Amino acid sequence: MTLRRRMLLALPLWLTLTLTLAAAPAAGAPASWGEHGMVLFGGMEGLYAAHLPMFHAPHDHQVVLQVRLADAALDAVLRRRLDGRTALWTIAPEAFELARLAPGAGAPLRRFKADLVRGHFEQGGKTEYAGAAVLVERVLLYRRLDPARRASATATYSQIGAGRQRFLLKDIDSRPDFDHIVAFSTTADAPGGPVSVAKQALRQPDGPTLAAALRARGAPARVRGTVYFSGDDLR
Repeated sequence: MTLRRRMLLALPLWLTLTLTLAAAPAAGAPASWGEHGMVLFGGMEGLYAAHLPMFHAPHDHQVVLQVRLADAALDAVLRRRLDGRTALWTIAPEAFELARLAPGAGAPLRRFKADLVRGHFEQGGKTEYAGAAVLVERVLLYRRLDPARRASATATYSQIGAGRQRFLLKDIDSRPDFDHIVAFSTTADAPGGPVSVAKQALRQPDGPTLAAALRARGAPARVRGTVYFSGDDLR
């Protein structure tokens, strides 16, 4: 359960309703309008942002972006701080319409402002850079989640990045499920593409299991560790 949900449950009913209504979009706002928190990860070879999805609007999409900061000096500093590390960073952006990141969107989102947070922005993280301008270079994944309850025997991961430093991102394809981002190192010419491992309920696969799946695809890999893992919002 997220901090936001715990706080709402602890409040008196009248105050909960007041806060919920205040946070709701104005009448006529698009269904995907909201504050779309993201995990920020990457390094010198690429900088990425993964939307924190849920099974309900406006967050019912799994989205991964390749991004950079408009401030080139800050962009370089941030990449150095993230490079080769698995410490969690998140993005707390201004509200925007998530559908503007969809392929073929009429008014594609190219830029937004956000606080860059070391840790989870809803769970005591520390804002390191406030109001940074984030530029969207590419939309790597945009997929709507199916809210139907179903099980899957495998956990499939997409590879993010194409150099020596790469990441595995769990495809959310069942309910309940978990969100998982893993950092690994490989050779520059290693093949990309998805890898799959046996799914053990909602437990995260360990590093050796993921490394073996990558090697089976011909990608020699050293798993550096988990960047993010949570199933709280995917029940």
